[in-house]
Amino acid sequence: MNNSPRRIIYLDLMRALAVLMMVEGHTTDTFLADQFRNPDSWLYQLWLIKRGITAPIFMFTSGVVFTYLLKLQNKPFWENPRVYKGFRRFITLVVIGYMLRFPTHSFVDFQYVSLKQWYIFFASDALHLIGFGLLFILILEYFSETLKINSYAVFLSGALFFFIIYPYTEKINWAEILPVPLAAYFYHKTGSLFPFFPWAGYVISGALLGSYLAKNPNVFTSPRFSRNLMIIGVFLLIAAHIFNYINLFDFTQNNAYYYISLRLGSVILLNSIMSYTALRLDTIPDIVKWVGRHTLVVYAVHVIILYGSAWVPGLNAIFAKSMNLYLSVCCAIVMIVAMIIMVWGIEKYKLTLKREVAGT
Repeated sequence: MNNSPRRIIYLDLMRALAVLMMVEGHTTDTFLADQFRNPDSWLYQLWLIKRGITAPIFMFTSGVVFTYLLKLQNKPFWENPRVYKGFRRFITLVVIGYMLRFPTHSFVDFQYVSLKQWYIFFASDALHLIGFGLLFILILEYFSETLKINSYAVFLSGALFFFIIYPYTEKINWAEILPVPLAAYFYHKTGSLFPFFPWAGYVISGALLGSYLAKNPNVFTSPRFSRNLMIIGVFLLIAAHIFNYINLFDFTQNNAYYYISLRLGSVILLNSIMSYTALRLDTIPDIVKWVGRHTLVVYAVHVIILYGSAWVPGLNAIFAKSMNLYLSVCCAIVMIVAMIIMVWGIEKYKLTLKREVAGT
């Protein structure tokens, strides 16, 4: 039996879009001077909205692709090769996440590391979150299979768990209960950008769609699939505005459920648009597939270039918030082009190695 997955073009588009949006957002934010961040400007507000949904797109798409490949195998949990790949991916993402924030150039001498540097090192960022999100998907899939519970119900419950209790987790001082390295995964107050709550919910939400795609082969080739995604996305956007205007709860995080519904609805709506667009495409340029395939490399390299590491200084040390709008946009374009060229070079190098090994 051939378990090779049929390539879903729109997911390739989503993966490439997600990582390039992140590259643009980080680059522009690094260089754009404060005087050009005008809250009354519609252009700046539009950019902020785009930035607000970039991470959820990245996380949701990671959950979709991972679960699609996991469920497509249709094998018992411990016989599924994707399970072991998932564990390796979890470890890889978390280790790289910590290495990008390593506080000193020495692996053995920490005497000059300040408390602030330790907090930065322990903070949960996008790679940590996605890594653990994939681990949570594996755990939920294991329980679903072991307890004979519908996987949709398990993934939905998992996503709602991280979304619903988010405002209440922020009220708890986790650093008094847990060591800071663990507390950083539970709330934002130690400096984490993406703790488990609510962000893991976006990865697990993607698992719902990934599971559906695996169980319904070729469903993405129908306009009905795009329409259904659009209906779900619009429903979540309406729910967001209901949360915003009807004060039924004590929202402690600037109306937390409003932002969760708004982001998730926007992400699903974008999936609808991309899937409908892909219906008109028989194929896409290889470079788009390659960018989507190398999201981890693109993420790590552009972060090091912009923010540096313990071993390499970043551009923000020299140019942080020092440019006007036009220069910032130009830098973002240059960074995107550089990442695309890097990916192209990696793929060409791999092709050359294959030819050499094959003796051609």
